[in-house]
Amino acid sequence: MRKYSIGIDYGTQSGRAVVIDVLSGEQMGEAVINYPDCVIDERLPGTDILLDHDWALQNPDDYLHVLKSAVPCAVSASGVNVDDIIGIGVDFTSCTMMPVSHDGRVLCQLDQYKDQPHAWVKLWKHHAAQDEADRLNEIALNRNESFLNRYGGKISSEWLIPKIWQILNEAPEIYERTDYFMEAADWVTMQLTGNLVRNSCTAGYKAIWHKQDGHPDKEFFKALDCRLENLVEDKLHGEVIPIGSKAGTLNESMAIMMGLRPGISVSVGNVDAHVAAPAVNVVNPGKMLMIMGTSTCDILLAEEEKTVDGMCGVVEDGAVAGYYAYEAGQSAVGDIFEWFVVNCVPESYINEASDRGIGIHQLLEEKASRLEPGESGLLALDWWNGNRSTLVDTNLTGMFLGMTLLTKPEEMYRALIEATAFGKRMIIETFREAGVPVNELYACGGLPEKNKMLMQIYSDVTNMEIKISESKQTPALGSAMFGAVAAGKEAGGYDSIVEAAKNMAKVKEESFNPISRNVEVYEHLYLEYKRLYEYFGKGENDVMKRLKSIKAKASREV
Repeated sequence: MRKYSIGIDYGTQSGRAVVIDVLSGEQMGEAVINYPDCVIDERLPGTDILLDHDWALQNPDDYLHVLKSAVPCAVSASGVNVDDIIGIGVDFTSCTMMPVSHDGRVLCQLDQYKDQPHAWVKLWKHHAAQDEADRLNEIALNRNESFLNRYGGKISSEWLIPKIWQILNEAPEIYERTDYFMEAADWVTMQLTGNLVRNSCTAGYKAIWHKQDGHPDKEFFKALDCRLENLVEDKLHGEVIPIGSKAGTLNESMAIMMGLRPGISVSVGNVDAHVAAPAVNVVNPGKMLMIMGTSTCDILLAEEEKTVDGMCGVVEDGAVAGYYAYEAGQSAVGDIFEWFVVNCVPESYINEASDRGIGIHQLLEEKASRLEPGESGLLALDWWNGNRSTLVDTNLTGMFLGMTLLTKPEEMYRALIEATAFGKRMIIETFREAGVPVNELYACGGLPEKNKMLMQIYSDVTNMEIKISESKQTPALGSAMFGAVAAGKEAGGYDSIVEAAKNMAKVKEESFNPISRNVEVYEHLYLEYKRLYEYFGKGENDVMKRLKSIKAKASREV
């Protein structure tokens, strides 16, 4: 009898659910639900309360809306019998964190805290804790804390501890009222099962947790702020368990809401990027997966733990048991292209796309594809949302170089794509220079599906073949695979993610291969990009940061 698993993937702007055949990996049904409040970065919903620069919040009710709406829709579309569903897996953008009360509600779900910004969910791209991150890194460096080496020498403002510290500094009453600071992945899993457990992936990559050593000791947190001395004991409750483990079973109330049967095995939560690796058969060393969407996250498997400048982290068993999984990435990719379309495309282009019945991205891709590498004379730095790797600095900003009165929109569009490709090559070269092999390149996400020109440019810039996920919902597929592992072989699932990948992973037969004449041109352009990268990114000219400071001062005076 055929068995099925449900994967639930929470992205930046929407959540999706898929129903997957456990034996073949075939997708039987899917549903995508946009978050009603989407990304909250200007004002709190239902209030006149404005948010400061670099804030990015979300509404936890939107996550429950996905469970209530997307899961039943996906199951209905699949036509499968709910009695044959054996597992559920959940993944999330990370670090997406929240202050939670003892009864499992996020504080913003309580009436008395709805008008408190720090009571809401802080999305991964909430960068307002940069001051705390800078101070944390300074103190950790002065104390010679060994954990810094595992994160490329810097802890990001996107991660759990800086965000918690920001809450303590700016809203101490919210800090005191919080019983648990949680990753959204763990919170959703807790809603499904009633069990408070934390997954080793987010704990390792985003919360400075280590498989052997646990969190940093109390003395370190005391050195940050005496009020944080007992943070781990007081507000990070919950056993940390490995990905692929069973978090519990679906409780009755959630089963009723989702139209499922109680008792289905639920896997411990996971990160959207990391859960995608097994879904494209990235289960061996030397393989790197690029999860390409609004931002890009890179997952690379290796046999050894090494120090790599600017990496987001290295965690044992972080994606596949038995290997070290390195994480790197870029804070904005698809977001940059979307910014360009919204703010820089003339009306004539919009009208042309409308008249032809195509999207504006498709029109720009078509026009930009006619250009040869280097033809535009443009070069850009891809730091529209700061730099995640290898500089780990959210205060950096984007740049165009080479603009003239003859510059066309498609030339700018292509230059932005090339800039993100150059940023990717910088990450790959940094790993190789540190002795971590990158032998194969894979890609998944919305961008590889939508833009072939982009993928060809990435192949040309990196001079590597790029293999593409067959699934349009790769993280959701990966979550379904982990759901099947949580169920176990006796229930019709698998006993390891490697076994699941043999049958359920999906990679297209076609791939993108470098074109030699393009590789040669991009070699020269990359060297120029690298010079700008060093000049503006490593302190020789901090004009980007000075401009941000002037902007912030001017905004306060308005």
